[in-house]
Amino acid sequence: MKSSLKEKNSQKITGGQAAVQALKKEKTKHIFGLIGSATMEIFDALYQEKTINFIGVRDERTGAHMADGYARASNKPGVILAGQNGPGATNLVTGIAQASAAFSPVVSIAGSFSTKDKVQDAFQGVDQQSLFKTITKKTWTVTETKKIPKIFSKAFKLAMSPRRGPVQINLPRNILSKSAKFNINQKEKSYETDNFFEGKKKDIKRAIKIIIQATKPIIIVGGGIKYKGNYKEVIKLAELINSPIITAAGHGDAIPFDYKLNAGQMGPRGNPVASKLAKEADVIIALGTRLGFNSTFYSYENLNRKAKIIQVELEPKMIGRYFPVKVGICADASMVAKQISKEIKNKKLHSEIDNWTKQYINEKKAYLIKRDQTLDKFPIQPTSLFKQLRKVLPKNSAITLDAGTLCLQATDALEYYDPPSLFTPLDFGLVGFSFACGLGVKMARPNKTVVSLMGDGGFGMTISELSTAVDYNINTITIVMNNKSWGAEKAYQKDFFGKRYIGADISSPPFDKVAELYGAKGFKVERISEINEVVKAALETNKPSVIDVAVDPKALYSFRRDSFKHRSK
Repeated sequence: MKSSLKEKNSQKITGGQAAVQALKKEKTKHIFGLIGSATMEIFDALYQEKTINFIGVRDERTGAHMADGYARASNKPGVILAGQNGPGATNLVTGIAQASAAFSPVVSIAGSFSTKDKVQDAFQGVDQQSLFKTITKKTWTVTETKKIPKIFSKAFKLAMSPRRGPVQINLPRNILSKSAKFNINQKEKSYETDNFFEGKKKDIKRAIKIIIQATKPIIIVGGGIKYKGNYKEVIKLAELINSPIITAAGHGDAIPFDYKLNAGQMGPRGNPVASKLAKEADVIIALGTRLGFNSTFYSYENLNRKAKIIQVELEPKMIGRYFPVKVGICADASMVAKQISKEIKNKKLHSEIDNWTKQYINEKKAYLIKRDQTLDKFPIQPTSLFKQLRKVLPKNSAITLDAGTLCLQATDALEYYDPPSLFTPLDFGLVGFSFACGLGVKMARPNKTVVSLMGDGGFGMTISELSTAVDYNINTITIVMNNKSWGAEKAYQKDFFGKRYIGADISSPPFDKVAELYGAKGFKVERISEINEVVKAALETNKPSVIDVAVDPKALYSFRRDSFKHRSK
């Protein structure tokens, strides 16, 4: 009876139509993509499907960044569709590698050459299965039309399963054009938005034994807290043990800026107060963080070697991967914070913690006062720009950053109140990420002000996506910190290679005028006194906006000085 009913409800459709129905089943609202002949059946089916909004991009790489930003901001899968096999797929690689480094649940789909062809003979042929294997959680190449719905279901589920990350589906041309009978249940999506796993009771007890012995405890929070927005459990724990909270690099938005125990981001790219706490703490409660590269440089120069570490991570292999831990707990970080709070609230803690935290509060206050005493000079200094942005940007703003020293200086210089609201390339260190990511964030959170900071080099890489922003009314503000150079590399040449500059200086057209030609709004800032008025104007315009800020070309800073210790200036 059941089989006959299933047969009755099934319908014969093309593989392309089945792919779109599978996307619909997963409640997909937006697809970022670039049309191509290999997947025409999908695009034709999308034309008929009014519940899915297709956003045509100018490059598959930047489309992947948009899907990445959308995924991080929405807590849902981001979808990118490369319509063409070969070059369309290879263009995806940088964006998918970036999503992998950020553990971002991007579902990447690409056309592929016919299963009848051999890769070496196929038009635009490349071994896409091997190409994506090392930068995804899993890569599928569909070999039968009837398998499309099941593979899509597996892909979405895996992308959203702990630890999250990108997946790749390759769809051969002939698989999409063939027809088969399908019965796709549209009622339930395949993935869960939230995965809460409690820590084992014995591990919680071991953690509490360490915490009650602490005199200088800190809590370090990362993406495992930030992306689920469950910071209130961390705040509750911090209040109970009177412990400062510091955030992993790139996750300064995990705790609202104005919370008194939030010290900000740690490490070589963080602020001195948070970094000092990490170097002096005797107990570290690491919640949802790998204690990774940008936070620690994998060095005890940035973490107290004698500290007892309690690490909570969803990915077992990340526990103790870079630093030995006293207690490792494979569980959801906010859930463990809640468990510890429940068990520790009646325990007696060391009175010395009060002095530790009081000292931190005084140091934070002094640091913030000093930070706001930055002098507004000409040419514009990055610190002056960040000072003005702190004044003028709305509290609900989402900030996207590029790699490069100008953006890295902004990481802990801006303020974040509504997590998630800071989106960076993290450990992949990608230039050309910020603008496109911001477009994806805006699609996910249309009521947020989205501001993308970039250098002139990075914006030059991705400027064509202004067409996408204009065509689809994705109104973000892009601030180009224009120092006419590849700043990070020029800083290294200045500091370690005797100022022998090669390839570091670049020229660009006036970005404000280029923006106007695209149909966006353009602004030019040459003095710091102009920035507030210009940002306010950009906030009020109903268009994508680009603000070209002339930043002092000499304001260069070498972050990775440890990489060049063998060099003399």
